[in-house]
Amino acid sequence: RCRKSFSTHDQRCRMNEDTGAEYLTPWQLSECVDGGGVGVVQSSRCSACTEGDVVTSFNWPWQTFAVMKGSVLQKVDPQLVDGHLSYFLGAIGITGLTALLGIREKGNVTKGANQTMVVSGAAGACGSIAGQIGRLDGCVRVVGICGSDEKCRALVEDLGFSAAINYRQEDVPARLKECCPGGVDVYFDNVGGTISDTVIAQMNNGGHVILCGQISQYNKDVPYPPPLSDETQDTLRSKNITRERFTVLNYMNKADAALCELSQWVKSGQIKVLETVVNGIGSMGDAFCSMMKGGNIGKQIIKISE
Repeated sequence: RCRKSFSTHDQRCRMNEDTGAEYLTPWQLSECVDGGGVGVVQSSRCSACTEGDVVTSFNWPWQTFAVMKGSVLQKVDPQLVDGHLSYFLGAIGITGLTALLGIREKGNVTKGANQTMVVSGAAGACGSIAGQIGRLDGCVRVVGICGSDEKCRALVEDLGFSAAINYRQEDVPARLKECCPGGVDVYFDNVGGTISDTVIAQMNNGGHVILCGQISQYNKDVPYPPPLSDETQDTLRSKNITRERFTVLNYMNKADAALCELSQWVKSGQIKVLETVVNGIGSMGDAFCSMMKGGNIGKQIIKISE
């Protein structure tokens, strides 16, 4: 039995019969909803877990207490997160791994190469970490695209982004030219759609798109990744820009080292973690809908108990 916090990672896709990802199963009607969770073991009949252990799982039931098989739980070390257990669902968990390994495996960021990175969905859980890693790994300019002035301020003032663009209020192509006068070398794509078409149009020859998410397309009846316009496909071809789907679970052999690196960055203050935390299981529906409308800054967390 465990008490815990939940994240809302990847849950929108699980509302579709075809989730678009082989690692995600759809939620079943009348069954308890589940998702990423972290908590503390209250009692155990399993040799792998003892009372007081901190454990995490991708398939944690959304309920105040859960009886779970030890085989689906992963024991984690609270020292990695300095006691901030919710970080296991974000910056020092699968979200942080997605940002770090996405950049390392698909971004071709090189210190001293004077590269510019653009991040869409930049104030979300993954984007907010990705931009900071881009800067730490050597990008001289990191520009975030997000949906409010408050988020823009957080990116620049709190997280050290070079600039931020509010796509709801600003002329994105014009602002992008202004913020990225030498063009874009690396694009960490969390949103797809029109914003991504705009960024790709301003990318340099030999650039790299890290295809992390396509949130603007999730409510549409299209395959994943969704098809690109002819114009964008032509740009990718003519400029020799790589754009390959990135699935972090294909790189889990690198996870332990990556989590240690993320932990050191967070503990030293080189990476700052943003979270939007709401309390109580009764808040889960509202928190989920708020996240899908962009109401969160950083990782959306639901705290069930202390």
